[in-house]
Amino acid sequence: MTTDDVLAEVGPRLRRIRKEREVTLAALSEATGISVSTLSRLESGLRKPSLELLLPIAQAHQVPLDELVGAPPVGDPRVRSEPIQRYGRTHWPLTRQPGGLQAFKVLEPQREPAPEPRVHEGYEWLYVLSGKLRLVLGDHDVVLVAGEAAEFDTRVPHWFGSTGEGPVEFLSLFGPQGERMHVRARPKQS
Repeated sequence: MTTDDVLAEVGPRLRRIRKEREVTLAALSEATGISVSTLSRLESGLRKPSLELLLPIAQAHQVPLDELVGAPPVGDPRVRSEPIQRYGRTHWPLTRQPGGLQAFKVLEPQREPAPEPRVHEGYEWLYVLSGKLRLVLGDHDVVLVAGEAAEFDTRVPHWFGSTGEGPVEFLSLFGPQGERMHVRARPKQS
């Protein structure tokens, strides 16, 4: 449905709500401070609705603004996405919208890679669901177990992965900056 389609439905909806409440245009005009002619043009579709006009009408009728506008129905809230293989891990996106907070369920297989700390703008949150997650953050080298969480500024060199004792499953949340490419914190030693 286009914006024009939604706006075209506002006038008839305004008229229906006013008639259901048995309110005259004159009474609505008095309650809102909007002229009778403007209200009439809104209801007939000859005037496009604006927020300045709809807010006082919603207040006068004591209804939420989206009842006047006819907000689209909320769709199925379940996130159905395909797993993504990245850096030897399996990531399941838990959010659909690009930008903003991103959430992933991650499965790291049993392996023992050498940490390669990286940096980027933003913050990251980790929550371990099962297994053990090794987190190298600046001078800290810690192991998180199921039920433990970590929060950190990603401008601090960091790396996380399997301890080598088995697979680890965890949740990872980060802001839009975390989507950008990681930059290696220090050159790889040869």
